[in-house]
Amino acid sequence: MGRLQDKVCIITGAGSGMGQTAAHLFAREGAKVALFEVNEQAGLKATLEIQEHGGVAAFFPCNVANEESVQTAVAQVIQHYGKVDVLYNNAGIMPSEDGSVLHTTVDVWDRVMGVNVKGTFLTCKHVIPHMVKQQKGSIINIASFVAFMGCSVPQDAYTASKGAIVSLTRSLAIQFRPQGIRSNAICPGPIETPLLTDWLLKDEEAKRIRLGRQPSGRFGKPEDIVNSAIYLASDESDWTNGAILNIDGGITCNYF
Repeated sequence: MGRLQDKVCIITGAGSGMGQTAAHLFAREGAKVALFEVNEQAGLKATLEIQEHGGVAAFFPCNVANEESVQTAVAQVIQHYGKVDVLYNNAGIMPSEDGSVLHTTVDVWDRVMGVNVKGTFLTCKHVIPHMVKQQKGSIINIASFVAFMGCSVPQDAYTASKGAIVSLTRSLAIQFRPQGIRSNAICPGPIETPLLTDWLLKDEEAKRIRLGRQPSGRFGKPEDIVNSAIYLASDESDWTNGAILNIDGGITCNYF
């Protein structure tokens, strides 16, 4: 039996990047995966791939920035699977137009906050009541190492959004642990996903500079993050609550 055997796990942004990897690896550990994805083609493709490999998965179209969409998707998960054990808030955006507060437009700021922060708020709002009924559940929020570090090449909306997720996670951890619900956050360092590739890795000089600050000598892989998430989703982490896990190859420890 897998470490997540028969656990119903909602994964947001599950059609690509870390979310897609999480959906595959969770299913491999025996989870019944509910893929939330705004891009229906990507969501269906990821779901079919899991099913073809023998995993249990279902796709639920969802725009996490829209409350009606989230409410509908969560209700469909309960109808389909009967419960929800894990909420993995992975969905996030990092638009190239996001820079210093001096230059970032209000529209870009609102879009980033809408997906990254409001999306996390909305999924928690509509999933937690079902976990309370069960008196058990695990919430895993994906923040970022930038919540704790400044950058000379700023992405201020993204950075602020990830700091908000860290703070929200701690609040949830205190509120709902008496009802059997654990809340933890993972703060990835730079991970090789389409999001990072589009923003950074096409520029070889920018890539070289950033790798120079990475003690491990490489960017992270989605699996590096998902392996930690599997622990947080499993019963092995029953006494892990309010933890903020820096899974970053050591970059936040690097002074020079």
